[in-house]
Amino acid sequence: METLIINYKSREKRFAYLRDNSIEKIMIDRPEQHSLVGNIYYGTITKVLPGMNAVFVNIGEDKNAYLHRNELPAYLFSADKQKNITSFAHQGEKLLVQVNKDATGTKGPRVTGIIEIQGNNLIYLPNGQYISVSKKIADEQQKARFRKLGSRLTTKEEGLIFRTSSINSTEEEIQQEFDSLRDKYHEMQTKAASLTKPGILYQQDTFLELVANQAVRMKNGEIVVDDLEIKKWLEQKHLTAAVTFYNGKENIFSAHTVEQKLEKALKRIVWLDNGSYLIFDETEALTIIDVNTGKFSGKADYRDTVFKTNLLAAKEIMHQLRLRDIGGIVVIDFIDMSREQDKQAILDIMKQEIDRDDKRTKLIGFTPLGILQLTRKKTKVTLSEALQIKCPTCDGTGRILSPETVAFRLERELLEHRMSDDEAVWIETTPDVKTALLGPEEEHRGLLEQMVQLKLYFSLQHSVEPYYVLKQFGDGDEIAQKAVESY
Repeated sequence: METLIINYKSREKRFAYLRDNSIEKIMIDRPEQHSLVGNIYYGTITKVLPGMNAVFVNIGEDKNAYLHRNELPAYLFSADKQKNITSFAHQGEKLLVQVNKDATGTKGPRVTGIIEIQGNNLIYLPNGQYISVSKKIADEQQKARFRKLGSRLTTKEEGLIFRTSSINSTEEEIQQEFDSLRDKYHEMQTKAASLTKPGILYQQDTFLELVANQAVRMKNGEIVVDDLEIKKWLEQKHLTAAVTFYNGKENIFSAHTVEQKLEKALKRIVWLDNGSYLIFDETEALTIIDVNTGKFSGKADYRDTVFKTNLLAAKEIMHQLRLRDIGGIVVIDFIDMSREQDKQAILDIMKQEIDRDDKRTKLIGFTPLGILQLTRKKTKVTLSEALQIKCPTCDGTGRILSPETVAFRLERELLEHRMSDDEAVWIETTPDVKTALLGPEEEHRGLLEQMVQLKLYFSLQHSVEPYYVLKQFGDGDEIAQKAVESY
């Protein structure tokens, strides 16, 4: 049973795709995080990087975009594929580019010069030079008919991709859509000619596009939406799934228990049904997943326990990658397996799960150390990046300095003042740092005051993060009075 829950009537747009009541995909679109993927810009090349075979392009956004040589039409049309980027682009050059990957971390968006304009049945490529048909159209005669039609419609430079939905359209409808997409591109060119600085030419509603793509792929089940206009829009798509309108007071996600499941998708530890668990650590460079047996001890021998745990983990890992929309490099530390057939079985399960993924995923295999590597296409921020921020205490590391570390830092700083004319120091700190510095029952106070040649007075503040502040040095009575007054 497939279910698509669409929460559209608030500023934050969301949809959740469930299969057998298990969330397979979550999509969130916020005004401040609106995806640029699909947007077309009039840009200016600001810097050519011969060593990277790439250029930086000013597109009028906060960060310059990155464009590789292989994404330039001039390179695709060239007979010599060995030439450097300097043969195809120069600083100050104006060009049309389309975003194919959002900015992440410190990196700007990634763009291509190969423009794609999407319609309901077609994808028009002004500089594509090829005709393609969706792999989901299995009938070879139908494919041949579309290729012939595409060749008749396009010029030598143009390209065309027939989407799965085109199978339900007449040639006349396809012709009309093709003409409309071509006109849209010509309008962009005209607009670009009138611009004096980089800017946007076409903004794609990525969220609705993704909703439509997900809805079209559903073979049965139900689509539930909380906006009547979106319901009517979906009904015009000739979907096989039923579309219903939700008008309850409770938020549609909460009413369908999606909100609770969403919270679980943000947790670092994911428990498996047999008591074992996974640990997810996301970094900017890669995602590390650790598999642990946890409470599961098994009923057979150790190797069988390990294999069953890894098998269950493999399925859940692929589910979590889709759910969290994790992209880039992923390394998985499965529990060590001594039998090669067990490793192959894990690879087979991973391949089956990858076939269900709509993001391009490449399974690299096991390293000599038993670490499984894979890569998954990343086009936007992950679920955790969209919903969470870095911890202001640990700055996103997940760890903070211990009270003992902070206490010894304090001791070293106090030692730097031991030759001064001051008699005392007023220190603001946390109770655990004071305890670490002076010891239980302040047993080290006398020795420490003798070492630093200062009388120590404290005012204590409760804080999640251990810290200290040297408030004031000076006369002993004055400092003692201020420390007392601070309580």
